[in-house]
Amino acid sequence: MSNSSLAFVFPGQGSQKIGMLSDAAEAFPIIKDVFAEASDALDYDMWDLIQNGEQDAINLTEKTQPILMTSSVALWNVWKQENGAMPAVMAGHSLGEFTALVCAGSLAFSDALKLVRARGQFMQSAVPVGIGAMAAIIGVDDQAIVDICADVAGDECVQAVNFNSPGQVVIAGHAGAVDRAIVKLKEAGAKRAMPLPVSAPFHTDLMRPAGEKLAVELENIAINTPAIPVIHNVHAQIEADPAKIKGLLIEQIYSPVKWTSCVQTMVSQGTELLIECGPGKVLSGLAKRIHKPLTASAIEQPDTLRQQVADLSA
Repeated sequence: MSNSSLAFVFPGQGSQKIGMLSDAAEAFPIIKDVFAEASDALDYDMWDLIQNGEQDAINLTEKTQPILMTSSVALWNVWKQENGAMPAVMAGHSLGEFTALVCAGSLAFSDALKLVRARGQFMQSAVPVGIGAMAAIIGVDDQAIVDICADVAGDECVQAVNFNSPGQVVIAGHAGAVDRAIVKLKEAGAKRAMPLPVSAPFHTDLMRPAGEKLAVELENIAINTPAIPVIHNVHAQIEADPAKIKGLLIEQIYSPVKWTSCVQTMVSQGTELLIECGPGKVLSGLAKRIHKPLTASAIEQPDTLRQQVADLSA
């Protein structure tokens, strides 16, 4: 039975680190089973890579995307195995939206793994390494960021691409245009404007070729109506129609991630507890900034996961 005040969220790129989920795997053997399934689907030992590999290797987007999806799906399987309460709604940040659809029963795990690996390759090939950049901007009004990006773009591209929480927005585009925007945003009072260690300018118009290639991949993939409603990044609304979900997954590659709005939609539907299912605590941290009364928790660690299961069944 679902808990009407519970939402699950799934992280996107940036939460990966060597050694992640090692404690969880010791406590819950099902974690390694899920990684074995993913490794079989993609023909490399994913668990060995995230435990013993190099950070540079897991930061390559075609590796990062399947790794993070597998980590989140593994923790979701643990949650179900421990008889955790079912959420009333789900969402994922960028890549995490694909993970949410897997956990909601809309997309088969093996299909999704191949899809996000291809998505990573398409996103990387759309803009050669070194041409694009992303930067996090703290402390400037959302609309002011949008306007400054438009002012400095010129013949290049720079856009606000992740609306992560009020006062925290990521911009992306051509490296030179991003640099120009950083200068102007600092003049406009940005507390911080820092380049991000990513390999391509995600969620910009420069990703339209990647969207076209993803559309071809999606033609051969079955999508079902999610058993648990999923809120989508593009418009921060729930979509049940599989054909429209495919369209949103394509559009998402070159559209801003409206994360603040996604969380506000959850709150409007009665969410009081938000659980981050995956490595790290990025989204649970953002949740409190978006809506202070929200309770937010991350379940990467076994003791936290068990405690949350117990609290919700009490």
